[in-house]
Amino acid sequence: MRSRIVFTFLLTALFVVLSGCGTAPNCPTCGTTTGGTYAVIDVIPVPEHNNTGEPGGPFNSFDISWIAQAPNGMGDDLDYVSDRIGIAVQVIDTAQDIAVNSIAGSNGISGAGNNASSCSNEVVTTPIPPIVSVLGNWTRFGCRNGNFHIPGFGANGNFGGFVGGQCCAARANQVNPLSGPNGVVVTADGNTLFVGNGSSSVVVFDLTTMNLAANPPTGPNVIAVIPTGLSPDYDGQAGNSNPLPWNPSGNQAGIAPCIASANGRAFSDPSCGDLRGDEISYDATDHILAVIDGDPGLPFITFIDVSSLVTRPITSNCLPIDSTTPFGPPLGNALGLINPSTCIMGQIYYDGAGGLASGGTGMTYGLNPGTPVDTIALAPPSGQFPCPDPSNPQVNSGVSGIPGVNIVADATAPVPCHHGPLLTAAGVFCNQTDPGTGCSGAISPAGLGAHVWNPNTGHFLLTNANSTGNIPVGSIDEIDPRPGNPNGPVVINSAPLLNCMPGSIVQGPGDNFLVGCADHDGQAFPANEIVINGTTLATVATTYNVGGVDEIWYNPGDNRYYVAARDMLPYPVMGVIDAGTNLWLYNLQVNTNAHSIAVDPKNNHVFMPQQAGAICGTQASAGCIDVIAQQ
Repeated sequence: MRSRIVFTFLLTALFVVLSGCGTAPNCPTCGTTTGGTYAVIDVIPVPEHNNTGEPGGPFNSFDISWIAQAPNGMGDDLDYVSDRIGIAVQVIDTAQDIAVNSIAGSNGISGAGNNASSCSNEVVTTPIPPIVSVLGNWTRFGCRNGNFHIPGFGANGNFGGFVGGQCCAARANQVNPLSGPNGVVVTADGNTLFVGNGSSSVVVFDLTTMNLAANPPTGPNVIAVIPTGLSPDYDGQAGNSNPLPWNPSGNQAGIAPCIASANGRAFSDPSCGDLRGDEISYDATDHILAVIDGDPGLPFITFIDVSSLVTRPITSNCLPIDSTTPFGPPLGNALGLINPSTCIMGQIYYDGAGGLASGGTGMTYGLNPGTPVDTIALAPPSGQFPCPDPSNPQVNSGVSGIPGVNIVADATAPVPCHHGPLLTAAGVFCNQTDPGTGCSGAISPAGLGAHVWNPNTGHFLLTNANSTGNIPVGSIDEIDPRPGNPNGPVVINSAPLLNCMPGSIVQGPGDNFLVGCADHDGQAFPANEIVINGTTLATVATTYNVGGVDEIWYNPGDNRYYVAARDMLPYPVMGVIDAGTNLWLYNLQVNTNAHSIAVDPKNNHVFMPQQAGAICGTQASAGCIDVIAQQ
């Protein structure tokens, strides 16, 4: 009997050692190498933020963080953080734990004046054109030249700026889709920064022109501003002398009608345009940038060839097709067509239009009348579904039909349109070129979230919250960008995820990808995070100790996933998952709406923006960026 007891004790002890679930504080933390705890080890003040409201106020509205090596491979790693109150991208030195620069335009708070990023004309002699909004007026959020002037924003040749946090961009007031900066991506060499802006556009910075040693540090040059759709009407009718039908008095209403339409009308007012350019991912092999406009009732994803921007010297600034006019819709254009960038490869629309019409054949689609967002009023050519207006019908979109045509040369020719992927009630993917049985009928407009490029396949994986009309069913859509294909990118597969609103995705080791599961349409799902195979889209593992996640990060330095679980109950946490075993390790309580996260692989320190609150210590009233590490 004694030998059996001893043997049982030894087995139990071995299990405890192997699992890491001992008696250390905050156990179980299976897989950790020490006590398993994480704690805030430093607090970084964000430039020009305080609790007085002047000039910046508390750091209470931010978006994506991205850590990359310093430009030209010199110096420490840098953390680029979207700051909507400072109206800038803050630059943090991750070795010294200090803010070293603010990348902003002329409207910036912490980066205004001499620190405003200038607009580089490098190689191209024509200045980067400004952007025109959906109402036909100039918008300040682009690069300006001598012919572009709005009262208060002179023609100084600088980047106009980011849109900031409209009404503080709080989740409760429903104007987050009008805010910016948003998504941030830096190329692996640290030399090029892409930032999604609220004006349905992407701003591209040459980080090699940033000088951190100057006093004050100088911002990097803007080398391109690429509209993905139509800008919201931030500037009212400024620059437009002709009153428009929806604003006959000529008042500069700006985005007020758009904000009003947010309450129950899904941002359907024309002044909303296509809302913000949001999440970004980057194909490092073919130099393709993917950007979502995920907030309109009919969201879409844009694929951009940025090879001419990330290579040096730059050979193109991605100017518009018609270089004599600004980016945007030509005034009086009845089709609602826009003057897009020459670098856009194609776009895919999740337009809720439905599949093949009942009894129909070929390319005959239902038109889903009554949808107020992103539809062209003009009847389409025979056999074609109307592309949404930001769709750049002169740009490739979809999987069949006729290659995109140049609007300048021919504005009436039919072009291919893509009705968006969907799953049948059984969770079966509807092939785009041969929908088949069970694939007709309306598609639920998608809630598009983060996406990532899979180097193992060359394809993009896009999180899709509304694959079907069933709220608990989301999906991961696989998109082949098909560089060089005249018909543009195409969705080639879609896999359902149950009880998960997929809102973020990141590559871990090998072909494993962690999907961040959030809550959905007011419905709180049980806590879970899902690891999938990026090639087959099959589920590899599910963890159940953390949920309600927004942004996520994989750190190769310690082979762990870090998740910003702002909707975790009973309080928000930073969660840690072992990427080798796919086991949950630890949850650290953080401040309300802490949804952005990035990790430096050199020191394994977590950098997590925080709204004002106790976790910021001496910066509690101003907000901060916390530095978190394993103890």
